[in-house]
Amino acid sequence: MSNLLLLGNEAVAQGALDAGISGAYAYPGTPSTEIMEHVQRSPESVPRSIHSRWSANEKTALEAALGMSYAGKRALACMKHVGLNVAADIFMNAAVTGTNGGLVVAVADDPSMHSSQNEQDSRIFSAFAQTLTLEPCDVQEAYDMTIAAFALSEALEIPVVLRLTTLLSHSRSVIVRQPEREANQASLPEDATHFMLIPLYARKNWKRLIEKQETFREQSEMSAFNTLLDGPDHSVGIIATGVAYSYARDCLPGTPPAHPILKIGQYPIPEKAIRELAASCETLLVLEDGAPMVEERVKGVLPADRPVVKGRLDGTLPRCGELTPDAIACALGQPTEPMIRPQTLPVRMPRLCKGCPHVESLGFVQEAMATFPDGRVFSDIGCYALGLLPPIELEGTCVNMGSSITMAKGFRDAGLGPSVAVIGDSTFAHSGMTALLDAVFEQTSITVVILDNGTVAMTGWQSSPVAGKIDRICEGLGVDRGQIRTLVPLACNHDSNVVQLREALAYEGVSVIIAQRECVHGEGAKR
Repeated sequence: MSNLLLLGNEAVAQGALDAGISGAYAYPGTPSTEIMEHVQRSPESVPRSIHSRWSANEKTALEAALGMSYAGKRALACMKHVGLNVAADIFMNAAVTGTNGGLVVAVADDPSMHSSQNEQDSRIFSAFAQTLTLEPCDVQEAYDMTIAAFALSEALEIPVVLRLTTLLSHSRSVIVRQPEREANQASLPEDATHFMLIPLYARKNWKRLIEKQETFREQSEMSAFNTLLDGPDHSVGIIATGVAYSYARDCLPGTPPAHPILKIGQYPIPEKAIRELAASCETLLVLEDGAPMVEERVKGVLPADRPVVKGRLDGTLPRCGELTPDAIACALGQPTEPMIRPQTLPVRMPRLCKGCPHVESLGFVQEAMATFPDGRVFSDIGCYALGLLPPIELEGTCVNMGSSITMAKGFRDAGLGPSVAVIGDSTFAHSGMTALLDAVFEQTSITVVILDNGTVAMTGWQSSPVAGKIDRICEGLGVDRGQIRTLVPLACNHDSNVVQLREALAYEGVSVIIAQRECVHGEGAKR
């Protein structure tokens, strides 16, 4: 097979293609976006009729992937860590239904919050669901683990989580491919009650999932992704997970390494291997990118007095942010070279692109709200969240996808106002429609400004599922047709846009402003 130079995300996608997937489902979100993009760009996708369209959100993506698994075919669902929150309902229940065709959930975590609201660790979510997790240490393993994950999913009839982190997702390396596998033929599950989660069958399925836990532990103990390398100096034993293993090998090169290293790439944690390492070491140093999940579990497995377990919890390693080779070197008492810092430059705040339609949209919102010192503008996740920063400094909150509308509603329910929600077209499709339905149901006096630039701009200009039909969707959700205004956010229309927004603010009920102008980097603008 040919070798390829790929990003970690692309290696996952290529692994899924070579594993014989029939569908990939995702919502774009950094650092996971390139997985789906690689599937869509692959010359293999069209002749093999691989479904690879973007979904409205992560929940619908995983639900569709489970539907393909129900049909006996292999499916990949991709999302970032906060996207797993959106998919939590189906994710938890898919562990209970189990799978028919292989189902792999690729989740890219974002330690240090490069482009996210938090640093949550998807390994904990996976353990909560009581399913299997694989965590690669490098790009080659991201490819190999994806193929292995599909095999495990089918053998054990369980969704398998592939946990990535930002650095691995966006690292690039040459991978060696495995032979391609033919896609599964469609076949329905032998026991259809596995997918019927009414209490009668759900109790049976839950018992079956609990009984599988011992099998999962046995699989982990035998896994080739969990290996123990001995070393001469047993004063410190190292437990390293995922990309932290690669860092550890940077600090401890050579064969054998100076200290014994237990590499963990498959979960649940291999308790026998941990006990074997602990039996010969005075101290254990746990290296993991993300939460101190393994560190906590290791302390639960071993006696309280020996050996001493160190890591993020006791301050040996930083509690927040990405793990780094320098942090590991310091923890091992190794010298580190001082960082070469570039000449100090003035801080440049991120700004909206020149010509961005959101600049004018936020501008007319800002002017219309200027006479209401007690009013607030609630933002959402998207490029327009830069309106929180100078020079605009307009929006009051930015929490999670779709929350602008419901937070604006809650603010108004508290008796304050006027209350304005600013949300993008793709975020509206993702989770804003149900929020708007809540406001319509109670006829809450809020104004929703939907910034329709025709694309998912922040993550790479993917297609928006509501393009060209936002006004009809709002009317279908119950907004009065007379309170749906479509405006063009251009400087020449600024004064009239301010007037129309002020009219909307005065309305006792739900009003919607659709600020419609294409992204300056969108496909239509390029044409």
